[in-house]
Amino acid sequence: MKGKEPNPPAIVIGLDCITGLQTARILAGHDIPVIGIAGNRNHFCCRTTVCTQILTADLDTADFILLLQKLGPQLSQKAVLFPCTDICVRLISRYRRQLEPWFHIALPEPKVVETLMDKMNFLTYARHAGLPIPLTSLIHNRREAEEAAAHLSYPCVVKPSLKTELWRSQNLAKAYVAADAEELLTLYDKVGPYAGTLIAQEWVEGTDADLYSCNCYFDHNSNPLATFVARKVRQWPPHTGTSSLGVEVLDDTVLETTIELFQGIGYRGLGYVEMKRDSRTGNYYIIEPNIGRPTGRSAIAEGGNVELLYTMYCDLLERPLPPNRQQQYRETRWVYLRHDFQSAFYYWRRGELSLGDWWRSWQGSKVYAVFSWRDPAPFLADLGQSAALVLGAGRKKAKVRRPALVPRRKTI
Repeated sequence: MKGKEPNPPAIVIGLDCITGLQTARILAGHDIPVIGIAGNRNHFCCRTTVCTQILTADLDTADFILLLQKLGPQLSQKAVLFPCTDICVRLISRYRRQLEPWFHIALPEPKVVETLMDKMNFLTYARHAGLPIPLTSLIHNRREAEEAAAHLSYPCVVKPSLKTELWRSQNLAKAYVAADAEELLTLYDKVGPYAGTLIAQEWVEGTDADLYSCNCYFDHNSNPLATFVARKVRQWPPHTGTSSLGVEVLDDTVLETTIELFQGIGYRGLGYVEMKRDSRTGNYYIIEPNIGRPTGRSAIAEGGNVELLYTMYCDLLERPLPPNRQQQYRETRWVYLRHDFQSAFYYWRRGELSLGDWWRSWQGSKVYAVFSWRDPAPFLADLGQSAALVLGAGRKKAKVRRPALVPRRKTI
């Protein structure tokens, strides 16, 4: 009697980030063989033991596309691609015809990918579609920066239309906050040369806890097969960073806006929409969509018993969909331990978070960004690398000595 045929493999592109690590763990938990591709093999996430193999390629260029083209013919079954960074999504979209003989790809049409990935294109689309977005200025040059500085209200958020390789090479943040017109112009002079187009967007008043998100998966007919709504509790760095603690919530506005956005544009694949609720008016605004990939918070859906990534896997392979696709609102939490300690300490020092509030914010069922009893090596490596950075900074500081004070000679 023949044994059961093994599951087709999943290719996690971008294993060297927490999104890649979580994706690999989730898929391996369904007995799916996982092949990881990393740009930095020394990254702590690559210490995971859940992958059958880990390959290395430059993920910022078509180098990993060439690797996939070599890998594809060697596979016994057509594999499912799970890109975990924006640049990987964009390159897979552009080279999809060359990859489709060996890989299942869950992406909408190339035009839709370009519309949703480029913030300038998305803002233009959102305005025409009547979607809720904050008041925004597009800045291509110094003159437009001066015009935006004169008309926007403050504070405002400044970010690139697209995080290009040049932007990333300068180790620039994903967004900056300008307190006034002078600071906006200073920011433009500092980061403008590294961005084709800058976006200056009015700040939506509220705290980290007013930031909501919806993770989802849409099939080839733009039907939402799985959705999961959550909100941030804290993020790191504060105000413009990524989530360090999140909790699932019931919020129909976020869910309905997400479905309206993706169905209206004919979307297919994994999606994510971040929205912010204005604490003064109660109005919700779309901050940004992320498309074609899992996010750092995809694991909260799995922790809340919504099998988001496995739904995509089964749909692409035309298998029966998993039964667990309906959000049950158990207030499941997702936490990146190291970052949330940093964020909580920041707010505690400012007097904005008590120890009791911090403790209560952690209560309930939790899933972790990096920590895992079954796969502890990435967590330990993360702590080790962080400790090494702190100790290294301490040694450098200790080596800096003040010059000795030499009494000046009197002149006659």
